[in-house]
Amino acid sequence: MTKENFAPFGVFYATDKPDGYPLSGAIHKFYPDRITADSVTRVGYSPIVVKKPEKMIITQQEYHTTTWEMIIPLDGDMIIHCAPASAGAIVNDYVKAFIVPKNTLVKINSAIWHLAPLPVNNDTLTAMIILPECTYANDCTVVDLTPEEQFEIVK
Repeated sequence: MTKENFAPFGVFYATDKPDGYPLSGAIHKFYPDRITADSVTRVGYSPIVVKKPEKMIITQQEYHTTTWEMIIPLDGDMIIHCAPASAGAIVNDYVKAFIVPKNTLVKINSAIWHLAPLPVNNDTLTAMIILPECTYANDCTVVDLTPEEQFEIVK
C-alpha cells in the first residue's frame, strides 16, 4: 500500500510511526490533523470483529453516497478492497485490495466501494470503524454480488 496507489480511494496514516512537524512539550510530541474529515452530525466509533474466512471471497460490497469512512486495525494487519465511485454500477474490473498494517488509519472517500476489513494473519481482526453517527442506517448501500460478480482476494 502506497500513498500513490491508494489515492483514488482515500488517504492513510501510520499512527504508530508519526512523521512531520510535531507540537512538542517536555514529555510529548503531538502530530495534529494528519487526517481530517467533515461531519454535520456526531461521529461514531464502532468496533468490528471479523473472523478470517477460509477463502476471501467477496460476496457483497457497500458504499456511502455522501459519507467518508475510517478504519484502523487494532490487533493485526488487515486487508481492505476498494473500487472507484460508479453511481452504483458494479465495477469489479477496477477493484484493488490493500494490506493495511496494524495501527494505520485509513480514510475511504465517499462513494467508494468497500466492505468489512479482513484479517491478514490473525484468526480474528478487531478494528475501529469511524463514521458519522448512523451512517449504516441512512447512507449505506449494500449490494449482494451475483455468483458471476463475486471475486476472491488472494495474498
